Amino acid sequence: MDALTLPLDYSAIERILPHRFPFLFVDRVTELEPDRRIVGVKNITGTEKYLAHQPGEAPALPPTIMTEAIAQVGAILILSKAENRDKLIFFMGIDRVRYRGAVHPGEVLEIEARVKRLRSKMGQLEGCARVNGRVIVEGMMTFALGPATPPPAP
Repeated sequence: MDALTLPLDYSAIERILPHRFPFLFVDRVTELEPDRRIVGVKNITGTEKYLAHQPGEAPALPPTIMTEAIAQVGAILILSKAENRDKLIFFMGIDRVRYRGAVHPGEVLEIEARVKRLRSKMGQLEGCARVNGRVIVEGMMTFALGPATPPPAP
């Protein structure tokens, strides 16, 4: 993979993550400090099929999708390192996740992930997603790195 040039667009993100439409929830990466932090963006549109919609209420992005978007931004940070590009990242768990509001079509979700602990095969990220500077969701996520291809069967 070539050197990363910011901002990373959707096609550059597809070269890092194995996710594809409709399960790729990051549109752009605007900031990246290797081994420290990353900022990504998800534009919320009214055409997204996974928007939650109750009669009489405006459609909103489900909290689980926001959580996955934070995990994907964190995965981009980890997998963008040269030594990790031939690996997969596995979401191992979440802790202390708090949802503080809804996100609606037309809004932009700014997603930040910061490294709390990083080892060769495991780590922990602190994530936060905001709309217009207001925190919508935050929490801690644990991940593990593994080979991109499974070992041969015995």
